[in-house]
Amino acid sequence: MMEHCRVAVVQAASLPFDPQGCADKAAKLIREAASGGARLAVFPEAFLGFYPKGASFGAPVGMRKPQGRADFAAYHRAAITLDGPEVATVAEAVAESDILVVIGCIERDGGTLYCTALFFDGAKGLVAKHRKLMPTGAERLIWGFGDGSTLSVIDTEIGRIGAVICWENYMPMLRMAMYAKGVTLYCAPTADDRDTWLPSMQHIALEGRCFVLSACQHITRGAYPPDYDCALGNDPDLVLMRGGSCIVDPLGQVLAGPDFSGETILYADLDPDAVLRGKYDFDVVGHYARPDIFSLAVDEAPRPPVRGQ
Repeated sequence: MMEHCRVAVVQAASLPFDPQGCADKAAKLIREAASGGARLAVFPEAFLGFYPKGASFGAPVGMRKPQGRADFAAYHRAAITLDGPEVATVAEAVAESDILVVIGCIERDGGTLYCTALFFDGAKGLVAKHRKLMPTGAERLIWGFGDGSTLSVIDTEIGRIGAVICWENYMPMLRMAMYAKGVTLYCAPTADDRDTWLPSMQHIALEGRCFVLSACQHITRGAYPPDYDCALGNDPDLVLMRGGSCIVDPLGQVLAGPDFSGETILYADLDPDAVLRGKYDFDVVGHYARPDIFSLAVDEAPRPPVRGQ
């Protein structure tokens, strides 16, 4: 069961090519959110490791340019590992603050990068992760695909917390899988700052009868190095992602945001009974389902490319 609680979405810029700096900034913001009374703080997609907005990685169809290979090598070096110092820094701040955190990262695993959401729980530290199942567009060039083994929903004192990253939220079957896991605090780290994002979050809140917490970065071109390959331009004041973070209740009412003004932390106080009041007339995996007509099979087995004998 959920408890009454305050939650936060952290709208902040990553520090491209400075993973430890990102972790230090995250730790500061975690402590700030906790001092504001938040029991849960949600950070944007790819906060640790950074989102390469506007980069092409030198990949016209049918060829890869040498500079694109160099750009990928630099991006790979800026990613994090789950046993690395960046995760330890975040875990320390989480433990000191006794808070729950969902934070996006670029996870390095061998030669492959994954867009991942990490779950931290107080003194327990890192307790789960979700790897993005379907990178969008050119993201497929630089990120690997997650499998069903990381469709994580964690049970906490304030509710059941899950994460669906950016345009994964447009995948109906993935949403249905999360609803079936009983998610009540549906976290949506994203890089989508368009006007259409908020109504999508309202729809998901209504569909799942859950609270939706979406965090997006507010970041300018000046956060990236001058020689960064950016198709959008090189004016340091150019806003590459404008935020739009929000918190929505189970009937689709916006509790906080969207905010496009800059870096900020948005807060909302949640009433746990709102979930049950919403499911009174619509429970997509309960009384409003038609399992005699529709069914969904979800494969949650790990899919490693090489298995031991």
